[in-house]
Amino acid sequence: MNDRVNRAIAVIGGTGPAGTGLALRWARAGETVIIGSRHTARAEETADAIRKRVGGSAQVSGMENSAACAASDLLMLTVPFEGQAELLKQLKPAIRPGSILIDATVPLAASVGGRASRTLGVWQGSAAQQAAELVPKGISVVAAFQNVSAEVLNGNIDDHVDCDVIVCSDDPNATQVAMELAAKIAGVRAIDGGKLENARLVEQITALLIGLNIRHKGHGGIRITGLPDAAYKTGLASR
Repeated sequence: MNDRVNRAIAVIGGTGPAGTGLALRWARAGETVIIGSRHTARAEETADAIRKRVGGSAQVSGMENSAACAASDLLMLTVPFEGQAELLKQLKPAIRPGSILIDATVPLAASVGGRASRTLGVWQGSAAQQAAELVPKGISVVAAFQNVSAEVLNGNIDDHVDCDVIVCSDDPNATQVAMELAAKIAGVRAIDGGKLENARLVEQITALLIGLNIRHKGHGGIRITGLPDAAYKTGLASR
């Protein structure tokens, strides 16, 4: 699973701001990307828009979500919390054995009419842990990319993204894969954040950032300082 040569990234819910931004950055880095959506036509439109921004060499296609899952064993989930559980239940039969699911879902209170700068309590502990309960047995779930601004990702593709990505998973190999993907985005540093249970803390940072960005009219991310260089280079750090 460490070999990512010619391995497509299927971005499930890829027509939203976060999914489109990540797909854009990975296409800019030369990755093969599949945009997933409930509607094939919308996925194809988003893929076409990304190709136009990146250039003719961009390897981006659009598919319905189930087809996107069936086409790759590397999945990136970028949907609002209120749709996460239903979508994963729907996609369960299409997820390939041994797949890695990277989940950027954040249980924001705004999903039930509350404030976006607050998170909801999730019985499993976090949105990512909820995802781990819903996917087929043997699927590795990773929590990552919750704290990267969608506005920044969708900005000038030649600009660096000034943000660290904290990666949490119970599977060290899946952590490594997610960290490698994060590092493909110019300016991003990836950090092994430990077990999947730590995802609840990372998800809460998102709500804090939203509040800060509203208050200060910005698109801030996070940087973790004081760690050795090795912390940003491997997903196999000591736990």
